[in-house]
Amino acid sequence: MLSFAASASEVLSFAAIERVARDAEGHLSGFQRPQIAAHIREIRDYLETPEAVLPNPIVVAFTTGVEIEDGPGGTFRVSIDISDGPCGLIVDGQQRITALSGLEGKDFQVFVSALMCRDEGELRRQFVLINNTRPLPKTLIYELLPTVQGGLPRRLSERSIAADLTARMNRLKPMEGLIKQHTSPTGIISDIAIQKFFLNSLGDGAMRLLISKENGVDLCLGLAQEFFTAVAYVFRDAWEGKTPKTSRLVHGAGIISMGYVMDLLHRSDGARSYEDFATGMNCLEDKVRWTAGEWDFGGGDRRHWKAIQNTGGDIATLTAFLTRVVGNASKARKAAVGAEPPLLKLARA
Repeated sequence: MLSFAASASEVLSFAAIERVARDAEGHLSGFQRPQIAAHIREIRDYLETPEAVLPNPIVVAFTTGVEIEDGPGGTFRVSIDISDGPCGLIVDGQQRITALSGLEGKDFQVFVSALMCRDEGELRRQFVLINNTRPLPKTLIYELLPTVQGGLPRRLSERSIAADLTARMNRLKPMEGLIKQHTSPTGIISDIAIQKFFLNSLGDGAMRLLISKENGVDLCLGLAQEFFTAVAYVFRDAWEGKTPKTSRLVHGAGIISMGYVMDLLHRSDGARSYEDFATGMNCLEDKVRWTAGEWDFGGGDRRHWKAIQNTGGDIATLTAFLTRVVGNASKARKAAVGAEPPLLKLARA
C-alpha cells in the first residue's frame, strides 16, 4: 500500500468508479453502490466553503498499470499508465471524488491510499473488508454536534439544535437522567426520539417561531419542560418507573406522537404552562392504552398496546388518533365557553 497526494482531476485520470451490475447471464461486475445525489450535494456545498478540508483519503486499488521505484528516505516513485484510460478502481470515496469533480474553480488535492492487488479477486476482498468497518454510532455523532461551531450542512445544523435541547432537557425534571445518551447510558428514553420531538416542532410546530427569538433555545426548552411536566402528571402511572418495554408513553412512538399533541394545544388553545397542557390532555386519560389493553383507532383498527412500534406508519396512526381526540375536545371546550344560555337567546329573540 502506498500513500500520496493528488488533485481530484488527477485521481479521475487514473481511477474509475465501477458501478455494481449484472450482465445478461447474471454475472456480477463492479462493486460500487449508485451515487447518492443528496449526499454528493451536501459534500459539494461544504467543499465550496473557505474553511473546507478533506482529510479522509480516497482509496484506489490497482491490479495493473503501476510501476514503483524505490526512492530516498523510505519514499517511492509511482508511475501510473493512463494511455488506455484509468487503470485503477476507486474502492472507497466515490461520493467524495464525485463531489470534488463538480467544483468550479477548485481542484482540491486529496490523500490517496493506493492498494496494489494481485488480481481482481483480491481487489474485491479488500473492498469488502474496507467497507465493512463499523461506523461511529449516529447517537454519538449527534451528541457531539452542539460542540461544533459553524461549517455544518443545514441538515446537521438543525440536528445540532435538537441535540443541544435534548442534552439540556436531560438535566431538567421530569426528564432528568431519563434520556439515554452516550454521556447518560442509564437513561431509558431514546435520545433520537427526543431529538425527533424537537425537530418536528422546530420545523413546523410551536418552536418554529420561538427559536428565532433572541433567547429562542431557552424558550423552546421551557415549553418542552412545561409540556412533559404535564405529561408526567396526567399519565403518571405510565410514566413513573416505566421503560419503553412496559409503557408506550416513554417509547419512541409515544414521545414523537405526543410532540404533535404539544404543538396542537399550543396552536389551538394557546397552551404555554403545564396547567394548560394538562387541561388539554385530560381528554386522553380514558382513551390511551400506554401500558395495557387495546388501542381502538377507529374503523375497526384495534391493536394490542404493545403492537405500536417505532415505525413511520405506527407513529402516524398514533399521532392521528391522539390529535383527533385532543382536537375534538378543544373544539368542544371553545363551543361551551362561547355558548349562551338558551333562555337568554329566547329573551333576545
